[in-house]
Amino acid sequence: MDEFAGRVALVTGSTSGIGEAIARRLAGLGALVVLNSSTSVEAGRRIARELGPDAMYVQADIGDKAAGQRLIDETLARFGRLDLLINNAGWTRVVPHADLDALSDEVFARTMQVNVTGTWWLSKAAMLHLRQSDDGQILNVTSIAGLRPVGSSIAYSMSKAALNHLTRLLAKACAPVRVNAIAPGLVDTPWTREWKAQHEGVKAMAPLHRSATPEDCAEAALGLLRSGYVTGQILAVDGGVSQVL
Repeated sequence: MDEFAGRVALVTGSTSGIGEAIARRLAGLGALVVLNSSTSVEAGRRIARELGPDAMYVQADIGDKAAGQRLIDETLARFGRLDLLINNAGWTRVVPHADLDALSDEVFARTMQVNVTGTWWLSKAAMLHLRQSDDGQILNVTSIAGLRPVGSSIAYSMSKAALNHLTRLLAKACAPVRVNAIAPGLVDTPWTREWKAQHEGVKAMAPLHRSATPEDCAEAALGLLRSGYVTGQILAVDGGVSQVL
């Protein structure tokens, strides 16, 4: 239970779904965890209380450069170091791919601002501190939408493809800091819970015949965090869906 003891893990977008599952698993393995969200303040504070005195919550929209820097600064002020940055926070709006006019400039810009630019800013701000760790790591949460022409919108899929390539670029440029990513397929989260048709479609198509759970994604993330000789890898967590699309 002390595998990550003393490690400071900042998990963005961690008040529900995949981010919460990763934060809870890391805390259970001894990590000092910083929870984050842009809006779900009460949920963040509640989860931090549940995780105990070695957890804290910081409200910040990573799409705002100053807020992202404050998130790093508050992490350092509390714990004095940063070992693991889990870039999970993201934003999307469902827009049919064929309806180009429905993908407004505002939706496109917001998607890129949070998913790509915000992740870049935060990773850049964290890198100096990650380099001071004996096993500094970035773990990006992307999507199979960055690997295949699927996803909630064209902008979302483009943003996740950019994150996949950013993962490889940072792994090459910033070693020995290790940089990897998990790329989930459809995940059963509060946000997708009403997507019954999509979940049924995945159940019928996926070789493993179900959607992913947040816990599936957390286990995949832990696998990469534990693998000391792995960097620059994108691990699909999709029950095999990307093999049959």
